[in-house]
Amino acid sequence: MVVLAEPGADQISVVRSPKPTPYFSAIPVVDLAAPGSAEAVVGACEEFGFFKVTNHGIPAELIDRLEAVAVEFFALPPAEKERSGPPKPFGYGSKKIGANGDVGWLEYLLLAIGSASAGSPSSIAFLRESSSLAFRSALGEYVAAVEKLACDVLERMAEGLKIEPRNVFSRLITDEGSDQFFRVNHYPPCPLLNGFGCSLTGFGEHTDPQILSLLRSNNTAGLQIALRDGRWVAVPSDRDSFFINVGDALQVMTNGRFRSVRHRVLADGLKSRVSMIFFGGPPLSQRIAPLPQLMREGEQSLYKEFTWGEYKKAAYNSRLADNRLGQFEKK
Repeated sequence: MVVLAEPGADQISVVRSPKPTPYFSAIPVVDLAAPGSAEAVVGACEEFGFFKVTNHGIPAELIDRLEAVAVEFFALPPAEKERSGPPKPFGYGSKKIGANGDVGWLEYLLLAIGSASAGSPSSIAFLRESSSLAFRSALGEYVAAVEKLACDVLERMAEGLKIEPRNVFSRLITDEGSDQFFRVNHYPPCPLLNGFGCSLTGFGEHTDPQILSLLRSNNTAGLQIALRDGRWVAVPSDRDSFFINVGDALQVMTNGRFRSVRHRVLADGLKSRVSMIFFGGPPLSQRIAPLPQLMREGEQSLYKEFTWGEYKKAAYNSRLADNRLGQFEKK
């Protein structure tokens, strides 16, 4: 079933569920202040490719400040927001996700971080204006904090895997030329579907191509992950914590030991959802292959060798739900 705004309009999928998708109570929670957190991170990456972190050290005031200015931006008249689009792929976008026909019930800002090239905050019309000083300031502080958290999590992965150096993963997202993105998504409520046993797709099912992503959202639910058996389960919202997604690149670097998690977002019928996601990727020239330190004697790589630039290009040329790693797997 699809929803059409008008003849010829983009079609947004509806997910039918006669019964509400159950919240998944077994989602791993890693307390970064507790002993054994490195081992807990590795266990979560192996089983789910997804986990929640608490005691992350990022002040609530910093998070709230960025969320508040993001909400203000999305409340602007459409014509003002559209001056910062359309996304190619960076900038402001509404409903259309990428260039290959994917659509969702959302609007968003997608930015390249740590770059003076197209897509950096300074290249987006809205963020060049003096009136957006508060947004730029909040964005800069927030991104610096989540990059630090991402490095901390990646270094705990290395520690838990008992490999050296400890920054074997984290250096890839901090090296000069590292490929970092930041996305702010706004999923407006969709009250027309209330009571019909279905939900409008906000962001379709996919895996993240990068090494990892860090997500934080407000208290509106909607995020779902797919388990190994293919079942979709709902993730309880928690505005005070961060959710970590293993990306495709990290799956390859661990030769499939860690799994990139397939996930999606469904729009709420009554409440808007705002999420902020940091994507940590390596430099475009970085070779992506299983780490020798993790290969057991006689173990063969499951993947053909490629660079991040090659994989990124393949990802941009695919649909969200495609198995992007499929073409890089050894048969």
